[in-house]
Amino acid sequence: MHKKNAVSGTKVKLYRTLPDRILLAAVWVMMIFIMLIILIPVIFIVASSFSDPRAVSAGKVFLWPVDFTLVGYDVIFQSPSIVKAFFNSVSYTVVGTIVSVTLTMLAGYPLARTDLKIRGVVMFFFTVTMFFSGGMIPTYLVVSKLGLIDSFWAMILPSAMGVWNVILIKTYVQSSIPSEIFESASIDGCSDWKYFTDMVIPLSKPIIAVMVLLYAVGKWNDFFSALLYLNDVNKQPLQLLLRNVLVENDSIGMAMNLAQQMSRQELKTQLQYSLIIVSSVPVMLLYPFIQKYFVKGIMMGSIKG
Repeated sequence: MHKKNAVSGTKVKLYRTLPDRILLAAVWVMMIFIMLIILIPVIFIVASSFSDPRAVSAGKVFLWPVDFTLVGYDVIFQSPSIVKAFFNSVSYTVVGTIVSVTLTMLAGYPLARTDLKIRGVVMFFFTVTMFFSGGMIPTYLVVSKLGLIDSFWAMILPSAMGVWNVILIKTYVQSSIPSEIFESASIDGCSDWKYFTDMVIPLSKPIIAVMVLLYAVGKWNDFFSALLYLNDVNKQPLQLLLRNVLVENDSIGMAMNLAQQMSRQELKTQLQYSLIIVSSVPVMLLYPFIQKYFVKGIMMGSIKG
């Protein structure tokens, strides 16, 4: 194996001992094994979603579609309840992420300011909630008393802010934005709010991208809040619909009329795999666009914190 010398630019031959080679081989084998454990179920689900329902029910599908068909996706996108649930999830995710990121920034930035005298007390009460909470029943009673049951905001406000995310914002601002910038801005007559909107937010793009990804994934995958707070089926998100299909064997009776040639069991099986793909794709499409900022934000907050 050769490695380029950083000083002279010449290639230096590296000699590996037998134990080194054995260790390297073992690492590669382990990495490939872990990769297969992750990829095989994903590939199976994708292949099943594009296979004929009879082949899926008969267990003929493994890693490649059998009798390629889009009937499962056709049923999904022609079913009003599924389409409605999908757009409900999009609405909850977009609005919820905006609200959560805004509140987290507004909470994390002041705690990063050394001139905030009560920040230690506030941080203490924030931290306590990470270890002790009222539990599901008291939380439900609070949401009920606020009149949020069966409302849009029941999916937004109860989980609007995570304390761990506030700590990430606080750490990032402290470690990445020098206090001298605020001092210079103050001398020029810059107010606290203007400094926050014009200086802190633009300089915090990496950590904001981290927050967007964390909150968006959490909001998109949240079915438990809908299970607790939403009774109206027209307001339920896609994840709750998927849960009903997978756990309660709900075949979505209205979709049966759209696929009269399929049996009930075949339709249910096909819907399971197709719904998993439909519910996973939006999050998978989001990550590549903010991957650079995500890695940068996580690393800067962790190393300098």
